[in-house]
Amino acid sequence: MQFPRDAYLLVLVMTSSSDHVVTTHTGSLPRSPELAELMVARETGTADPDSLTRLPELVRDATRQVLESQAEAGIDVGSDGEQGKIGYATYVKERMSGFEGEAGALSLADLDDYPEIAEQALDGLVTAMPSCTGPVRYTGDEELAEELKDLRAAIDAADEKAPSEVVVTAASPGVIATYLADQYYGSHESYLGALAEAMRTEYEAIVDAGFLLQIDCPDLAMGRHAQFADVSIPEFRRAIAGHVEALNAATAGLDPDRMRMHLCWGNYESPHHRDVDLADIVDIVMTSRPRGVLMEAANPRHAHEWRVFEDHALPEDKILVPGVIDTCSNYIEHPQLIAERILRYARVVGIERVIAGTDCGFSTFASFQPIHPRIAWAKLASLSEGARLAAEQLTSRARAVGASA
Repeated sequence: MQFPRDAYLLVLVMTSSSDHVVTTHTGSLPRSPELAELMVARETGTADPDSLTRLPELVRDATRQVLESQAEAGIDVGSDGEQGKIGYATYVKERMSGFEGEAGALSLADLDDYPEIAEQALDGLVTAMPSCTGPVRYTGDEELAEELKDLRAAIDAADEKAPSEVVVTAASPGVIATYLADQYYGSHESYLGALAEAMRTEYEAIVDAGFLLQIDCPDLAMGRHAQFADVSIPEFRRAIAGHVEALNAATAGLDPDRMRMHLCWGNYESPHHRDVDLADIVDIVMTSRPRGVLMEAANPRHAHEWRVFEDHALPEDKILVPGVIDTCSNYIEHPQLIAERILRYARVVGIERVIAGTDCGFSTFASFQPIHPRIAWAKLASLSEGARLAAEQLTSRARAVGASA
C-alpha cells in the first residue's frame, strides 16, 4: 500500500481501513563504521582536515542507503536516519550560538544507583555537551537548508525504493536544556524560552521543506531521573508543563498534522528503576501540539503501560505510536508478539489511531549502537511482518463479526 507523498501519515491513518497497519520508527539508524568514526573525530577535534572534506558525501551516500533499506524492510514512514548528526539532541550546538562553556556531564539516577554497569550501559557514547554561556541564536540556516535539500534529492533518487513518507527529527527545547547546561540566563524558564525561540527556525524550515517534523522530547520522561531526580512528582509535573508550554510556543505557527513527538525514558540498557510512570505524566504530555505521540512500550520497564489508556482516554486529536520492538536488546522480536502488542493498543484506543513504531532510535548518537546494525534492520523487518499479521487478524475479526450480524 503506497501513500501519496503530499499526504500526512497521521491523517491517512485516521481514514484508512484496518487492512494495513502503518509502520514507522523513531528516527536514528546505524551509521557505517567509516561515517561514525569520522563524525567522532570531528566531534573530538582529532580529525584530519582533509578527511573532513569527505564528510558531506559520506552523509549523502549513507542517507540514500538507509532510505532504500527502510523501504526494503517494509517501513511506511521513515527518516534520514540522522546520518549527519553526532547526536539527536547535542547536534544543536553546531547550529546555534551561545554554547562555548565547559562541557558538563549528564547524570542518570538509575546508573548512579548501579555505577558498576554505567560504563557498559553507555559504552561508545561520544558527544560534547558544552554549557550555554551567551545569548542563544539560530545560526545554522544554511547548513539546515543544505541538509534538507540533500534529503529531498536522496528521496527523489531512491524514488519507489524510499519509504512513502519521511520525517526529519529535531530536538525539543527541554531536551537541549537537559544536555547543554545553562550558565547564562540564570533561570530555567528564561533558558527554555530562548531555546524555543531559536528552535522555531528549525521546526518551521523542516515543515516548509515538505517534511514531517518529529520533535524529540525525552525531557518529559527521562528528564525525571536525568535532571529532576531530587524533586517530587508534583514538582516534576510542573517543570515539564513548562517544557510543553515552550514547545507549544515554538510550534505555534505549524499545523499539528505535520508534527509528531517522541516520549522517551532514555535509550540505554540499564535498570531504569527510576523512570517516572507514564500515568504520572500522560495528561501533561497530551497537551502538546503535535498530533502524533511516539512512546516506549516494548521494553521490560514500560511494556505494561498500554493499560494507562484504559484510565486516561487518548485525546480525540491524538494518534498513538507505541514502540512494539525494544531498541536496547539484540533479541529479534517474533512477529506474532509484535502483532499482539499492536492489538493491545488497538483494543484500547482503536486501530485507526495506532501506528506501529519502535521504542527509540537504533543509534541515538553516532558512536552509540546498543543494537548490532544487522539486527537493527532485522528488527524493522520483523516489525513490518508483525504489523501485517495484526492487520490480518483485525480483518478476520471484522469479517467474522460481519458474518454473524
